Amino acid sequence: MQRDELLALLTPEAMTLLDDAPAVASSADALALVTRLRAAGGSPATVAAVVTQAKLRRRALAKFGPFVERMLFTDAGLQQATRLQVAAHHADRFRQAGAVSVADLGCGIGADSMAFASLGLEVTAYDLDEVTAAIAAHNLAPFPNARVEHGRAEEVDLADFDALWFDPARRTTNGGSTARHFDPSDWSPALDFVFGAGRERPTGIKLGPGIDHAYLPEDAETQWVSSGGDLVEATVWMHDAARAGIRRSALVIGKQGAAELTSSEDVHDAEVGELGTVLYEPDPAIIRARLIGDLARSLKATMISETIAWMTADAFAPSPFASAFSVREVLPLHASSLKSELRKRDIGVLEIKKRGVDIDPAEFRRKLALKGASSAVLILTRIGDRRVAILADRLS
Repeated sequence: MQRDELLALLTPEAMTLLDDAPAVASSADALALVTRLRAAGGSPATVAAVVTQAKLRRRALAKFGPFVERMLFTDAGLQQATRLQVAAHHADRFRQAGAVSVADLGCGIGADSMAFASLGLEVTAYDLDEVTAAIAAHNLAPFPNARVEHGRAEEVDLADFDALWFDPARRTTNGGSTARHFDPSDWSPALDFVFGAGRERPTGIKLGPGIDHAYLPEDAETQWVSSGGDLVEATVWMHDAARAGIRRSALVIGKQGAAELTSSEDVHDAEVGELGTVLYEPDPAIIRARLIGDLARSLKATMISETIAWMTADAFAPSPFASAFSVREVLPLHASSLKSELRKRDIGVLEIKKRGVDIDPAEFRRKLALKGASSAVLILTRIGDRRVAILADRLS
């Protein structure tokens, strides 16, 4: 969002129109809203700002639920914002660490700061981008214990706070184009600066879940988080925000609540075994935290391959950390023969999963030309050196 777009949005007229705007779920909805607002005398700039926000609010429902009704967004800010239930977890970690005041350094649109303020923490949020800081100020306006400043994290006097929250920017925008930085020294603030600050007071650092383990400090806890089956972040907790004796953890947040698996160190994988009657697909947080071995042993399972993070066993044991499938049979991984086999079994509804094979599931599905009334799961993978298609049924 550019500054002139923000100014067009932050007017009484635009905010009133936005409050009355219906949900925009399609191009037809957007066109209808533009037509209605223009007919009512709205200026092009105002109408454009209102319609953009209506679209973003619709997209934001999955992350923020009913809170979207009074929030403002930027496209980039919404993409990078922490989901509300994950932000609540961040806030609770600071509360458990005894924090009273927290600096949110790189606050974006203010999602984490909203959670911090909701739990009673005194929050000062900073963002280097002036427009983003203004959006965050709007979103945090209902909280008297939160304020927003436009500023650079490296220039903030961190001694004024007893806890720190960092979300280093890994992208820069210049002239409408966005560049992603893979070297942590190019992030804003740089990762070395962030880790240095984290050794002095309780600190949480939100990183991408694909962060190279080599970058992670040995004197910290790193927690991989999945929400609704999506791997959303790796959070480094330092100083008193880290828990004693825990170096790696995986937090899985689902419909039934949250579950966590922890370890004091990287865990070695389980042994490879013969394919049993049950297959397990570990949650991605378990995989990235390298806790597959502990999960396998808890399920009395073995690996299907040394390089594939699926497990197998002869008895089903439900787990919040893995999806489970009952094996029907193993078939050759050839589209033509599978097409015939699936038709023999009257299978027309098929969930296709793959692991360890270079196959596009959508293209593979077209080759199968599915027809039939029954349903199944088809797992395209390798067992040892063999490429196979495992016909299965979902257990969890």
